[in-house]
Amino acid sequence: MKTKYAFIFICIVALVIIEQETNILSRVSDELIQRVTPHPTPQTQQGLPSEEPEVEEDIMDAHSHSGGHKHILILATARTGSTFVGEFFNQHGDNMFYLYEPLHYVDAMLKRTTNGSVLAGIHKDVLQGLFLCDFTPLEKFISPRPLNHVTPTLCKKSCGPLNLTLASQSCLTKEHRAMKTTRLRQLDILRPLVEDPRLDLRVIQLVRDPRAILASRMATFPDIFQKWRTWAQQGKVPEDDEQVKWLKEQCDSVRMSAMVGLSRPRWLRRRYMLLRYEDVTRYPMQKAEEIYSFAGIPFSSQAREWILRNTQTTPANIDPYSTMRNSLEQADKWRFSLPYELARVVQMVCGPTMELFGYSLVDDEKMLVNRSVSLLDPLYLM
Repeated sequence: MKTKYAFIFICIVALVIIEQETNILSRVSDELIQRVTPHPTPQTQQGLPSEEPEVEEDIMDAHSHSGGHKHILILATARTGSTFVGEFFNQHGDNMFYLYEPLHYVDAMLKRTTNGSVLAGIHKDVLQGLFLCDFTPLEKFISPRPLNHVTPTLCKKSCGPLNLTLASQSCLTKEHRAMKTTRLRQLDILRPLVEDPRLDLRVIQLVRDPRAILASRMATFPDIFQKWRTWAQQGKVPEDDEQVKWLKEQCDSVRMSAMVGLSRPRWLRRRYMLLRYEDVTRYPMQKAEEIYSFAGIPFSSQAREWILRNTQTTPANIDPYSTMRNSLEQADKWRFSLPYELARVVQMVCGPTMELFGYSLVDDEKMLVNRSVSLLDPLYLM
């Protein structure tokens, strides 16, 4: 009898244990399902996806294999001050490897013959290789082609050939790597690079008032923007002209990229910064400190000294490509060169973009040239 009762007791205990384990497995399974099942993302009032729930640990940081290297990409469009901001990193010191417009060669060869999505994919592959100090993806786009990894003369001035093998070796010795490009339009193309654990990439998107960009482009590229100069003299702009439509596409493209970054998807968490050029010109040292903090790099004394020298000087001969400028004068300079009629058309086609970035509209010529009227939203938070 004792053996019989003992056997029954053992069976009961076994059943209890099995039931408990089943409950535990069920709870674990439910948790795993919740983690991998996509949930619809609610929309905010501005139409941007709401921020994904924060987690205690940044997954990318936890699994980074960058070895402490920081990689920074300045994403901009032409005449937004990207050369100037790029110098913040170029002047950092001996442990920074900086590349200026590396996608120029890709666009020079392919832009007119390759559709946008294919070109964007090539941009991504070339940038990824360059950040890893591999210059071979770029070689096929340099014309004439490099011979034994040595390029022909690349500059119009006095630059000699570039040995890409030596450039790669130099890149590998640097602790940090930075690039600036005005060729890339879609921020989401960079997702594979941001998620690459070898890179620890940070993206800085630099924007500027579209009215100021147009004024700068008209002054820098007079032949390309001859139509706008004629319209300025006539005081009337044909709003259905192809160049007006092109301007709208440019503004829409910048806005859509920024909306991706500002929506703070998890893959861009702590890796995207929106920067207004006007804020840099007004507060260059403060913004430089913020940029370096975002990049995770100490703000070097060399960079600090360069900024001091190059933001408080007005050069005798103004070079549109120069990085030397008087910051306070630079910010509103365009307001006295761009006719109101052109500013009105820019506001019409770029209004949503200007609103997103905190640029105020002007109602007439008098308001446009009134320095006491700020065209920057003072409450705008970057």
